[in-house]
Amino acid sequence: MRITNSMMNSRMLQNLNRNLSRLDKHQQQMSTGKLFNKPSDNPIGVSKSLGLKTTLSELKQYKSNAETAISWLEITESAIADVGDIIQNAKELATRMANGTFSDADAKSAKQEVDQMKEQLIKLANTTYGGKYVFSGFQTNKPLLDADGNYNISYDHSLNADKEKMFIEVGIGDTISVNTYGYDVFGNKPSDLDALPNVNKSNAVDLADPTTNAETELLAVFSALSNALNSEPVNQEEVGKSIDRLEKQLDNVLLARGEIGAKVNRLELTVNRIEKDTINFTGLLSKNEDADMAEVIMNYQMDESVYQASLSIGARAIQPTLIDFIK
Repeated sequence: MRITNSMMNSRMLQNLNRNLSRLDKHQQQMSTGKLFNKPSDNPIGVSKSLGLKTTLSELKQYKSNAETAISWLEITESAIADVGDIIQNAKELATRMANGTFSDADAKSAKQEVDQMKEQLIKLANTTYGGKYVFSGFQTNKPLLDADGNYNISYDHSLNADKEKMFIEVGIGDTISVNTYGYDVFGNKPSDLDALPNVNKSNAVDLADPTTNAETELLAVFSALSNALNSEPVNQEEVGKSIDRLEKQLDNVLLARGEIGAKVNRLELTVNRIEKDTINFTGLLSKNEDADMAEVIMNYQMDESVYQASLSIGARAIQPTLIDFIK
């Protein structure tokens, strides 16, 4: 086959462009720190990176969800702890008033203290997190109690009451309920109200047909204690009975706090696992797409030398044409 100058020039330009393309590739790797910068550079690597980035994005969201759930539960637990402190204080007050001698002024002062405790319980029942009421089930836009301490929402007390729960997803197929029912803390069983004197039992909640406008069991105990202290003379027998009722309410509070504590522990373990997974997947992503800069620089220098040599050899290989002499 006859070799012409045109063929030599064409082949030389192809080789120059090939060398220049490799030089450009390594130059981009140096400037970006990535092994590939477009899908055509490494289709398999790009696909793997997309999968890893999707996983990391999901882990970030799950961690955010878990941390939000922990904050919600901690706010709830703090409110329940305050409820427990109030019940304990009321129990100590009732113990003093049931067993000691006191004046009418002492009884009046004790009644006022109980009434203030009741007001504080109403405020705690309407605790919010991020503008949402934590004890109102899924009806987070409504306060649990009205200003008088009566239920402001309806609850489904059936065995299949999951629809009242608020779930947060903290992993693939892993959800956790974060809300504590108001009636688990403040109670609403009408059978327990029957033994309370001077309490409007028409406000009791029908468990088969939940309604609003019902005073909570806990507040009913405080109402009964207040009424007993307001009697003339003070009804010490009823004051004494309130001690056992308050003890029962305190047990409910401790149970609710225990459930929240278990959920917080689970969520903290979940966050720790997510953080470890994030580190592992970040390492895999870096291994898949990050360039070894020492190797890239070495390859760049080699390609640069090859390209410069190609230019030098090409300049000597191209024979002068008639046009060059005419110039």
